Amino acid sequence: MTIRTIIVDDEKLAIQGLQVRLEAFEDVEVIETCANGREAIRKIKTEKPDLVFLDIQMPGFDGFSVVKGVMEIEPPLFVFVTAFQEHAIRAFEANAVNYLMKPVDPDKLADTIERVRQRLAEKRSAEDAEKLLNVLSEVAPDAAEEFAESESESSDRFEKLINVKDRGQIFRVEVGSIEHIEAAGDYMCIYTGDNSLILRETMKDLERRLDPRKFQRVHRSTIVNLDQVRQVRPHTNGECFLVLDSGAEVKVSRSYRDVVARFVH
Repeated sequence: MTIRTIIVDDEKLAIQGLQVRLEAFEDVEVIETCANGREAIRKIKTEKPDLVFLDIQMPGFDGFSVVKGVMEIEPPLFVFVTAFQEHAIRAFEANAVNYLMKPVDPDKLADTIERVRQRLAEKRSAEDAEKLLNVLSEVAPDAAEEFAESESESSDRFEKLINVKDRGQIFRVEVGSIEHIEAAGDYMCIYTGDNSLILRETMKDLERRLDPRKFQRVHRSTIVNLDQVRQVRPHTNGECFLVLDSGAEVKVSRSYRDVVARFVH
């Protein structure tokens, strides 16, 4: 899997330095470089890259303006690269994969590329399975039914009950009753229709225990049970809210809009 990448920076030496560091990753292909925000928006729309390394502070259109400028298409993954620490919070609010300080540390860059690989693999595996099932349904209905059955069998490896130790008690929570999960450091807040519990576990570890066809990340710190969604309410800037069975509303960030498309259409 080749990660088609664009680098955006108004400093030529910064672009060259990052290109050199990215040569260490065989699956990363730098297809374009851009010296300003307007050029970046144009190239992202025409080239449709998988990943963009984006400087924040540039003349005219800054990095955040570039992100806003491509929201009408399915946006790529963004990694912000900057010399200014004060932009970190806004970078994560924009749901960047990561935030790198100049000069880029090789170990942090390697960690970032691994995050990108995981995000792209999750997205592509879901898309590939859906495409295959659609094709099978047209040309071989029996095979499509077998494929759907095998997918059902594979779901057996995921948790049906989760034991949660909270407030000195152990609660046995049916996974299907979970509406959404929110991260708070190394703790997970698990919400059912009538209760909320605290589980000491990372989001990454908890995701491995849940069926990804039902439980999907809709924000950097939020997982939703898609079976509990009853309404999608559009919001500004390409974001939206999911209205759940209990009436609770969960915000879907722009970076996860593909999750909504999978079960709305």
